Amino acid sequence: MVSDNTKIGTGLLFLGCVFLFLGIIFFFDAALLALGDVLFLAGLTLTIGFSRTLRFFSRRDRIRGIIAFFGGVALVMFRWPVIGRRPVFGMIGQVYGLVYLFGQFFPIAAASMKDVPVVGQVFRVPAVERFFQSFGGGGASSRRAPV
Repeated sequence: MVSDNTKIGTGLLFLGCVFLFLGIIFFFDAALLALGDVLFLAGLTLTIGFSRTLRFFSRRDRIRGIIAFFGGVALVMFRWPVIGRRPVFGMIGQVYGLVYLFGQFFPIAAASMKDVPVVGQVFRVPAVERFFQSFGGGGASSRRAPV
């Protein structure tokens, strides 16, 4: 049984990803990116719980990703203009932080996507498999979600 907080959190995560995507599509619009950041963080907190979110973002072995992610969020929130009044460096920091923090999850998600009817053929291509296995160490022993 899925709790109401998890359902709301999943919806907020989805909306956060949509707003981040729209912010990138509309040439790094700072307002859309900031709204996407807030919704993403709120959705993550509601989906996995406050204590697990706090524990996840306070792990010493991931301090580089945590600093990069929250530094990128701060650059976007403060609308620090870098290239043509667009927060490009903030988004680069966020993407690096997300890959560093959630990189172990990419092989798990790719393995799940292999079973999807149309998209699964793309994830079965050997080059794509190697790409996703390179993120989290790849072996079956490391198949655990990062949260």
